[in-house]
Amino acid sequence: MLDTERYLFERDGEPVSVEPQVFDVLSYLVRHRDRVVTKEELLDSIWGDRFVSESTLTSRVKRARQLVGDDGAAQRMIKTVHGRGYRWVADVTVQPEPDGDAAEERPPPPTQTQQIRFCRADDGTRIAYATAGAGPPLVRSAHWITHLEYEWRSPVWRHWMEGLSRRHTLWRYDERGCGVSDHDPVEITFESFVRDLETVVDTAGLERFPLLGVSQGASVAVEYAHRHPDRVSKLILVGGYARGRARRPEQPGSDEEYALQREIMRMGWGRADPSHRVYFASSFIPDAPPSLWAEFAELMRRTASAENAVRIIDACAVIDVTASAAALDVPTLILHGYGDGRIPFEQSVELATAIRGSRLVPLDTSNHLPREEEPAWQRLLAEVDDFLGAVDDLG
Repeated sequence: MLDTERYLFERDGEPVSVEPQVFDVLSYLVRHRDRVVTKEELLDSIWGDRFVSESTLTSRVKRARQLVGDDGAAQRMIKTVHGRGYRWVADVTVQPEPDGDAAEERPPPPTQTQQIRFCRADDGTRIAYATAGAGPPLVRSAHWITHLEYEWRSPVWRHWMEGLSRRHTLWRYDERGCGVSDHDPVEITFESFVRDLETVVDTAGLERFPLLGVSQGASVAVEYAHRHPDRVSKLILVGGYARGRARRPEQPGSDEEYALQREIMRMGWGRADPSHRVYFASSFIPDAPPSLWAEFAELMRRTASAENAVRIIDACAVIDVTASAAALDVPTLILHGYGDGRIPFEQSVELATAIRGSRLVPLDTSNHLPREEEPAWQRLLAEVDDFLGAVDDLG
């Protein structure tokens, strides 16, 4: 069973975790089963203007065959047409679309458009980055669970994209192992996160810019600003922390809670049943309707594999940028939900205490990621606009 709307794949009634590009290749071949799909068409449709080798496509087709119980010798499902491409040849039963009233309503896409490009980190990992809007630059460091394409229309993130690109050219990128960046990096560490930010801004040719870090991205932004004080004009940290879970003072039950979260993620991340991912979604946006939890759960599924999600949170757990924060000499705005249950408000207090001259703005929300409908989001956007206005005046 292939559900292209909900991004689900089941075999013999059991959900199977599928890498995003493999799912896209499989879906494209099934949708166009009436004809041969050329290799060039698949490359253009799945990877767009990104340069990928033919061997990359071959490996994704091989994996797609494995998913459906096929192989290159039998070719019962996916047939290779030598010199041309591939064709889906197995029988397909198409289920009817739900009625209009029952169909899930999705928000319209942002009024802005984005352009996605690619660069390579020093270890060869391909990093996807995007720009949107016009005006002076604003760079957002990557954080846990990003997907340049999908978050652009996600109600969890769409208002962030529109709000931050109204007056600036917003530069953002997918973390390694996430979104449309490479999903099989050898290294997933805090050091690699910082190097990826260095790679993106160097590739973009940005000399001096304000830097925004959200959640884990705040620690990456702090470390980058410490290493490159001449490049960062101002620093904005939202829901951030100086020390990861394993580096904070021990709290009763914290080790057990972390172990439970890792196990839930490892066992339930790729399942068709979204209940395990909804657990994580509700911790990020507890003051939200269940429909938004479901949207966030789908974003998580599309963004990273269970293995990469665990690797990323393990890397985040050992972050410690307290010394780097204390050494900073850059205008800094810090915003954090006062009732944030995902990252305690005290973590931003620690950042504000360490960074000389920084200003901490408590937001009246329990959400780690403020929703578009709540006053905390309008407060956040107004504070950021005022803060960046000063940057623009300075040039």
